[in-house]
Amino acid sequence: MRWKSEKVSGWGRVLSASSEVARPERMHAFETLSEGDLAPAFGNCRSYGDAPLNNNGRSIDMTRLDRILEFDAETGILEVEAGCRLGELTRLFAPQGWLPAVLPGTGFATIGGAIAMDVHGKNHHVAGSFGQHVVSITLLVDGKKKTISPKNNASLFKATLGGLGQTGIILSAKITMLPCKGDVIMVTERRVDGFDEFLSLLDTSSATYTVGWIDATAKGNALGRGILEEGETGSGLVPARQKSKSIPFNAPSFALSPLTVRLFNKLYFKRVPDHGRTLVKPITDFFFPLDRIHDWNKLYGKRGFHQFQCVVPIDQAPALREMLTQIAHSGLASPLAVLKRMGEGSEGFMSFPMEGYALAVDFPNTEAARVLIPRLEKLTAEAGGRIYLAKDSMSSGVRIRSMYPDYEKWRDEVEKSDPNGALKTDLIRRLELRSTK
Repeated sequence: MRWKSEKVSGWGRVLSASSEVARPERMHAFETLSEGDLAPAFGNCRSYGDAPLNNNGRSIDMTRLDRILEFDAETGILEVEAGCRLGELTRLFAPQGWLPAVLPGTGFATIGGAIAMDVHGKNHHVAGSFGQHVVSITLLVDGKKKTISPKNNASLFKATLGGLGQTGIILSAKITMLPCKGDVIMVTERRVDGFDEFLSLLDTSSATYTVGWIDATAKGNALGRGILEEGETGSGLVPARQKSKSIPFNAPSFALSPLTVRLFNKLYFKRVPDHGRTLVKPITDFFFPLDRIHDWNKLYGKRGFHQFQCVVPIDQAPALREMLTQIAHSGLASPLAVLKRMGEGSEGFMSFPMEGYALAVDFPNTEAARVLIPRLEKLTAEAGGRIYLAKDSMSSGVRIRSMYPDYEKWRDEVEKSDPNGALKTDLIRRLELRSTK
């Protein structure tokens, strides 16, 4: 492989790394990969923190390995290379009546990244996590290709799903696609006046896809107000897609000042009529609403941003209320805040999803945010919840390890697969996830 010095950044742009990067064009490049060239792999770097980074080391960019290898229309099983983007699969297959079973908030996520993070989507309450729809994975372990599945090398399979890329290089995978009605989606939007009502509506929703936007600046009786979106796929005329836009430069700090955010959130909340409404959208506009704004992370300025994302058990909803209270009174939140109902189901030892309520809030990278986020993390730990490592840039290792009950099983499998630590990333080192102490 050829290596080129580059600077690589997580999507939050707070953490970056100087690395030697290789971009293989074909799978045969791995057949000549020497032991000294083994390095962690990454995709489109949509993880917000340092999960894809390897400062002062080597990394393998998998994005050119994006071929569709085989599709069985009888079973819905699709085999693809690791660099294939979920948004591209959605664009190609939805008109044919198929969708990836789980879609995260960005279509730029790759198959390899979706497996390494065991991503979840707006249908976790009915479909579970991405890993539950993975049939098999072709993994490069110790210089050799190995096929793993729930029945073949099951423990290694569980360590790979949500395993942060530490068990080997994900080369390709077979996944089960789900039937859909077409490439449009009917979305019902309704205002929700407060936190308790929001949880009740999420609990009782019968929609296939649900997600809530939260006004994280609202206080008092309005705490937790927002907009609930419920979606079902459909067929018919596709509405005109909105043109993509681009953020050409880093926004000034006042662009997301507390006053600006409060005003935006107020207007965004009121854009939905009192009686609610139903819209027909292109399917990608619903699943990947921010993808049409290229480089939207520049809205947070050159200092970047952090995202706090947690999930807490159902009976720990008061902890989530306390988090929203602290966020609202801090004046630090951006307009990007999401509430979801998570169902049962995750496949990997280090998978984030668990049954409960998930909250995600973005914060500009300021000293005040760096004080608030650890407090929110502490509340999560005390509630028996978890932090999502795909979004994390600030957590502490001891606390994270305690959040994942199968952590030691994961670490044992990782040490078998990568005993020399060639696949360690900045996140693994920061959180000391492969430490035996």
